[in-house]
Amino acid sequence: MTTLTLTPGAVTLDDLAEIFWNEASVRLDPACHPAIELAHSRIAKAVAGTDAVYGVNTGFGKLASVKIESKDTATLQRNLILSHCCGVGPAISRRHARLLMALKLLSLGRGASGVRLEVVTLIEAMLDKGVTPVIPAQGSVGASGDLAPLAHMAAVMMGHGEAEFDGQVMSGDKALKAAGLTPVELGPKEGLALINGTQFSTAFALAGLFGAWRAAHSALVTSALSTDAIMGSTAPLQPEIHALRGHPGQIEAGETMRALLAGSEIRDSHVVDDARVQDPYCIRCQPQVTGAAMDVLRMAARTLEIEANAATDNPLVLIEADLIVSGGNFHAEPVGFAADMIALAIAEIGAIAQRRVALIVDPVLSFNLPPFLTPNPGLNSGYMIAEVTTAALMSENKHLANPCVTDSTPTSANQEDHVSMAAHGARRLGQMIENLNRILGVELLCAAQGIDFRAPLTTSETLQRVVARVRRDVATLGQDRYLAPDLERAAVMIAEGDIVAATGVAMPGVAA
Repeated sequence: MTTLTLTPGAVTLDDLAEIFWNEASVRLDPACHPAIELAHSRIAKAVAGTDAVYGVNTGFGKLASVKIESKDTATLQRNLILSHCCGVGPAISRRHARLLMALKLLSLGRGASGVRLEVVTLIEAMLDKGVTPVIPAQGSVGASGDLAPLAHMAAVMMGHGEAEFDGQVMSGDKALKAAGLTPVELGPKEGLALINGTQFSTAFALAGLFGAWRAAHSALVTSALSTDAIMGSTAPLQPEIHALRGHPGQIEAGETMRALLAGSEIRDSHVVDDARVQDPYCIRCQPQVTGAAMDVLRMAARTLEIEANAATDNPLVLIEADLIVSGGNFHAEPVGFAADMIALAIAEIGAIAQRRVALIVDPVLSFNLPPFLTPNPGLNSGYMIAEVTTAALMSENKHLANPCVTDSTPTSANQEDHVSMAAHGARRLGQMIENLNRILGVELLCAAQGIDFRAPLTTSETLQRVVARVRRDVATLGQDRYLAPDLERAAVMIAEGDIVAATGVAMPGVAA
């Protein structure tokens, strides 16, 4: 297993993608340790003093005015974690949980949280040994931090709750012992530092970003294949068109599609004397639509990269000012906005792809392909209902794309009276990406079938490799057969990036 050494404040999207996709272990750069220890010493000083410091020697939320005796500060943190373990619903995936833990490390590593180094090294060891807290998916409103889900993480560190280890779910205490680790007794502010923060929302938003970007790459491939299948024009891919508008995503999408289609016999066969003047928008405007979605994803990516490197708990230790100050960095509004942006991009990539599926199965619009791409229409229905499925998925994603960040509600006796709803705003992205991958999977099958019907003319060598990759898992459709497994295999090829890899074409980067 790869171990990444991360510098808090300077971690990249590539680092975070490596943690998510490959479940890399994480250690903080030791250069950040002195700042962590210095902030902890400032908290220790506050404990020994008489001034009220939120979360150190006071209650929490609406109970912040209640002063806590110094002898009870450890009990205060224990009670905080256990009382906040109120998550419900199914457990999040191991990938998401590990990314969440890495993000919490990065936040603590900024040296503004006041925890002991022992807390940091325990999270590092849990990632290294494979102790993954069981974290319910529901219960956070995205302020004041992702309290419930992060409490389930912290509970395992204390030997409570549940964790997965070596493929089995067991108590947190047993999981730690099985891995050769020792539970930590949380000191002043440490429980608060662990549960105040946006790491749940940010982990899911990042996962949504990574999946959406991979899908955008696949959409460029499937759209190029569809363009050739319906004998569409490549004239709208002229680079001057896109340069005159200037949007980077549009320029890159057009450039990528040109590279994918270069050398196609199918295209060369109808450059001259084609009675059609223009293709429908779903073919002609793919660079403008998916390119715009790529630009939106990049905007969200920048927000999430900043958030991943941020200190987001409360209060924060400001060493240079010698202050411990209550603020609001736990409010996940930036993450909520980013998640809504990603949702819009996912919905639009799927919407235009679905129209290409509808186009390619329609003999009126597909330029002489057989109805529903079956060689014997009437007796056979071909991809008729596969197209209907894409319509259902497209519509579902449109509804899921409605903004979540605008839906605030007061909580905690009106002390936390505006919240971001970033947690479920980010969590819905997983379902949306599954839907999008299935839409693109159906387009992949339909486009490959259309290319088969154009024989003996061939598509570009690049796209021939894509069709060959499809045919390894899904045979050309002749007589009607049980199609559900075909659709699932195609969705997997999209989700895992297989068809993009088959092209050998360099794809745009999310951080470009």
